[in-house]
Order: sequence, then C-alpha cells, then structure tokens
Amino acid sequence: MELYVTEISKYVITLFLLVYTIEGFLTFRYKSEGKRKWLYIGQVISMFSVQFACFIQIIARTGKVRYAFFFAFQIVIFLSAILLFYAIYPDGNRLLINNCCMLLMIGLIIITRLSYDKAIKQFFIISASFLIGFFIPELIFRLNILKKFKWVYACAGILLIGIVLILGAATNGSKISYTIAGITFQPSEFVKIIFLFFMASALYKAESFLEILMCSFIAAVHVIILVLSKDLGSALIFFVVYLALIFIATENPGYLIAGLAFGAIASMVSYRLFSHIQVRVQAFLDPFSDIEATGYQLSQSLFGISSGCWFGLGLYGGSPQSIPYVEQDFIFSAIAEELGVIFAVLMTLICVSTFIMLMLEGYYLRDKFYRLIITGIAVAFIFQAFLTIGGGAKFIPLTGVTLPLVSYGGTSVLTTIVMIMIAEGICMIRTDERQKAIERKRRKMEAKRNAGER
Repeated sequence: MELYVTEISKYVITLFLLVYTIEGFLTFRYKSEGKRKWLYIGQVISMFSVQFACFIQIIARTGKVRYAFFFAFQIVIFLSAILLFYAIYPDGNRLLINNCCMLLMIGLIIITRLSYDKAIKQFFIISASFLIGFFIPELIFRLNILKKFKWVYACAGILLIGIVLILGAATNGSKISYTIAGITFQPSEFVKIIFLFFMASALYKAESFLEILMCSFIAAVHVIILVLSKDLGSALIFFVVYLALIFIATENPGYLIAGLAFGAIASMVSYRLFSHIQVRVQAFLDPFSDIEATGYQLSQSLFGISSGCWFGLGLYGGSPQSIPYVEQDFIFSAIAEELGVIFAVLMTLICVSTFIMLMLEGYYLRDKFYRLIITGIAVAFIFQAFLTIGGGAKFIPLTGVTLPLVSYGGTSVLTTIVMIMIAEGICMIRTDERQKAIERKRRKMEAKRNAGER
C-alpha cells in the first residue's frame, strides 16, 4: 500500500505544480488584478493540493500521526495569510504572495523530510515573519519620507556588517553571523534591504558623475567588508544589485561595462587571496578528482540530482542527508532527488515568474525611488536563486547562499518575506499612480467637453 501511495503521489504532486506554474505565467496576459482572479483561485487550489499530496506521502512513509497535525497547522497559517492579504490589500499583487507561499510550502515539505525539529523551527519563523510582514505594505504606502535617509541607510548598513567582521562568529571560515541573547542571526541579510534603500535614495535624483562616484564608493565599502568577512556569496549579490541599479538609474551602458570589468578583476584578485575560493573552483572544475574531501559536497549533490530522474524517488526514498548542509546550500539537490527534476525545474520557473512580475511592476512605476527598490528586490531574489541552484547543479562554483524562501534559515526567510511585502507596498503605490492618472485623464476630458459646449 505504501509503495502504491508513493508512486501515484509522485505524479500527482508534479501535475499540480505544473498547473500552478502555468497559471502563474498566464497571469502576464492580463494587466489588471481583476482579470487574473480565476487564475489566482486556481493557483491556491493547486498549491494546497501539492502540499496535501506531499504530506500524504510523508505519513504513508513514516506512519507518524504528528505529521498530520503539522500539516493542519500549515494549512491554517498559509490559508490565513493568503486570505487576509487578499482582504487587507486588494491593490497588492496576488501572484507575488501566492508564489511566496508556494516556495515556503516546498521548503517546509523537504525540510520536514530532512529534519522534523528544523521544520518546526522554520514554521514558527515563517509565522512570525508573516505577522511582521503584514504591516509593511501599509507603511511603505503611507511613508513618503523614506527617500530622505540616504546617509542613515549607508551608516547603518556599514555598521551592521562591520560589527560582524570584528565580533562575529566564524562559520566554516566565514564571519557571517552574530549572536545576541542566545539568538543567532545573519546581519548581511538585513543589510541587503538597507542597501537597497540606500542605493535607491542615492540614485533616484543622481545626475552628476560625482553623485554616481559617491554612491559607488559606499557600495564598494559594503562589498569589501563582506569580502573581508569571507561572506563572498553575499558580496557577489550586493555587487550585482549595485550594477543593476546603476544601469537602471542612469541608462548608461558605460557604467555597466566598467562595473563588469572591475568585477572580473576583483574576482581574479579574490581567487589569488582566498584559499577556500581556490578549493571551490577546483571542486567545480572536477569534483570527482577529490571526491572524499573537497569535491564531496558537489559530487553528492550531482549524484542526488541524477538519481531522482524526472519524477524523483519519492519522499524518504533517497539519501539527501549524505550532502553536508543539504537543508541550506543544497536543498535544490534534495528536491530534485526526491520530488524529481521536473518538480525542481517548475520550482525554478516559479522563481522566474516572481522575478518577471517584480520587474513589470517596476517598469510601470513613475516614482523612480520605488522603481529602483522593487527592481533591486527582483535582481537580488533571482540572482540568489541562480547562485544556489547553479552551484548545486555544477553550473557555477559554490557560493554558500540559501535558496530564497525554500532553504532552512530564519534570517534568510524573514528577510525575503519582508522584501516581498515591501514590493507589495510598492505595487499599491503603482496602483495608486494608475488611478490618479485615470482621474487626471477623466478631468481633462470633462474640461474639453465643457469648453466645447461653451
């Protein structure tokens, strides 16, 4: 019986995620949220169907009733989050909140399979993050003074990551975390948000080369501190976000080309200076040459992905625990092994649809400050996903960053949910701009009509 449930549910899970993904991309056919309503309803049904089928498989494999209660609590939290968001923020973007919940669900499913205790912790962090995040869209929509704190953002960001460089605890050779009152967090994740606000406030009115140079200097300080902390994954994300926002703000390809050239030189210098980068590059080039040591993580990741085939081995059917830090850096490999390569590709497409929607919202915004923030969120989100998936699949060298909303990690999940909620607030601003434009157009037409009657 267990075998039949596992085999059938594998295809059901993939089918429902396929339907969800198709519905997500179909939303781009319509400009208004009202016309997308039925697609969103279909997504919610598909979303909970995926979760239900996965937990049926988990319960069939383990025979433990506690997973049923855990599943019920998840339904309550996620369904409440979606319905409350729809009710409180009707002018928000529903694809973003749907995709956010879908990715969180996938993460909880695979973390539950890997470690029930860690899944419980992740669930509480997600619940708390939603509780905090629900206030953010309204704050973003109401507070018009956020543009005025450029130097506050700059100083706060440098201070937070500077403290970690000096006092932070080393994890696998990198100083990325800090512990206060027994709670460990990763400041670079929070600084990612502060950095976006600094870049937007520095560039939305920047016209002279001197202003661009000053912004570049502050951004370089952030990146250099992260490099000195050996948090190279975060340093790379900050640098790419900086390049993207400089190009979007100035529309000058010269800045982009110069930035890419500088990045290439900095990469070569970093390779010479840091031995662990050399180890990662060597593992990337030939992970099987030293499979028992430097190439162990990547080789096990590749074995897991290849053994999963199209529809996976089923939850508890593989051995993802053989990969060190699988619930963080290599969660994509665990998903591909047990839920299948098709499922993993569809999850990647959900990340892509999130990126496209964020960029579209930014494209239609008239306020340059908020346009820079939401496009920065889009670039940070998709590039971090690229680093995690690409590293685990041997497309690029490993960088040690988490897959947004999916990987285990409280700071990463909280930060990403906050970023999505900031984007939702900006979507409300875009809707307000559109309504004001329609009202201005209506008044002009009425004025012309009245003038013609006279």
